[in-house]
Amino acid sequence: MTATVTASDARKNFDHWHDRSRTEPVRITEHGRESAYLVSAETFHALWSCYRKAIGVGALSDAEMALIMEAEVSNEHAYEMPDLDETSDASTPKHGT
Repeated sequence: MTATVTASDARKNFDHWHDRSRTEPVRITEHGRESAYLVSAETFHALWSCYRKAIGVGALSDAEMALIMEAEVSNEHAYEMPDLDETSDASTPKHGT
């Protein structure tokens, strides 16, 4: 469940909303649109630990690409990668991507 409060009320009653954020996220709105969330430190760290930054293949080293190419994927998570030709240079994406 998420509590919702206007930005104005959040400023005026910060102590209340700060305390509330320890038990549930607080959705802050401005002019009727969500603008921010106030969450506990525990929730923030849980979310941040799941965050993954996407990088381009070109940013990977040859050693990292070799590890990826050698990795085994279980049948449960297997998928097709028709654009990856095992005989080509894996660090150079095909089709200009």
